[in-house]
Amino acid sequence: MVRIVDVAKKANVSTATVSRVISKPDTVREETINKVLSAIKELNYHPNILARQLRTSETKTVIVVIPDISNPFFSKVLRGIENLASANGYQVLLGDAGNDSEQESRYLDMLRQKKADGMILLTAKMKPELVEEMANQFPVVLACEYIEGSSIPTISIDNVSSARKATEYLIQLGHRRIGTISGPLGSVLGQDRLKGFYQAMARCSIAVDPVLVQEGHFNYESGFNLMKKFLALNKMPTGVFAANDEMALGAIRAIRTMNLRVPEDISVIGFDDIHFSSIFEPALTTISQPAFEIGSKAMELLIMLMDKKRIGKNQYILDDSLVIRESCSKINKSL
Repeated sequence: MVRIVDVAKKANVSTATVSRVISKPDTVREETINKVLSAIKELNYHPNILARQLRTSETKTVIVVIPDISNPFFSKVLRGIENLASANGYQVLLGDAGNDSEQESRYLDMLRQKKADGMILLTAKMKPELVEEMANQFPVVLACEYIEGSSIPTISIDNVSSARKATEYLIQLGHRRIGTISGPLGSVLGQDRLKGFYQAMARCSIAVDPVLVQEGHFNYESGFNLMKKFLALNKMPTGVFAANDEMALGAIRAIRTMNLRVPEDISVIGFDDIHFSSIFEPALTTISQPAFEIGSKAMELLIMLMDKKRIGKNQYILDDSLVIRESCSKINKSL
């Protein structure tokens, strides 16, 4: 087995210099770095990770907890996290909470046991006081969701204004009888996107029929089933805002089963801009989140916390955009 002393001898430097090149290259001259890296490559040297952990108390591992691994939106966020993590020598350990707050809490135990150096939470369902307690002891960043009044660094979009923008787009097209399939109202995203819907309707002095407000679960099945409820009404909605793309696609499928057309008979708008939304027929009009940038910024802040650097502010709001495709049109006056 090749040892660090063999690399040092080959590069004609000390073992301490080899160690610095591996862990803190910014403290070493470029000429020396090149010599050491050349020796490492020639000897096919692999650092002893376990020994380094015992010596530095660092694992070079971060945990990312997501609420539901089946939700395609998170793949872009994870790509942003992984990209910056890898560039900085960190491994990413993925934790699927399965929308279970108790499972989320179990991942916190991995921080307590020093199995990771920090954590990014893409979900905020566990008890706020528990998350705050952990954030006071370990590097923790929240992304996509947030905890009201928390001082934990958080990256997201403004979900209220984004949902308002989506609903206002339907209103601009002439729709007045508008339904919404919200996310779970036990989640901050479900609450905020529903709040944005109500704000848009109130701003335009449009009454909301309570039967046209249904709580979904951010999945295809709930979008399909709740749209079926809308379609069973004597007076169906002419437009529907679904609080994420999966539910919007489920709603479109339900509309088609009744031999109705999107957008000619009913317009549908989603939220998130997952990849499938652009290739679905009709292509889905939706709110696009900068998912990759959310992940990248979350990892940037986590690295700063792990390096004990000061973060300028606690909340970062990134810009969203309305992506207009084919699933919405002006209201059909004959309906």
